[in-house]
Amino acid sequence: MYVCLCQGVTDGQIREAIYEGCCSYREVRDATGVATQCGKCACVAKQVVRETLSDIQSASTSLAYPAGFAPA
Repeated sequence: MYVCLCQGVTDGQIREAIYEGCCSYREVRDATGVATQCGKCACVAKQVVRETLSDIQSASTSLAYPAGFAPA
């Protein structure tokens, strides 16, 4: 879905920027150009960033120790 019509940025491009190393909304904005013109998309863009970072964080914490892991 297009998040930023001015720059033609999709939610997939925002997620991809995060997967490639962006760790904040500011970094995503700098990398993609989202919300750099009229700014109407900023709220939705921030929401996509928050959700994606949250998903990554919860996935990494749930995989940190497999179910059968017992520390030595």
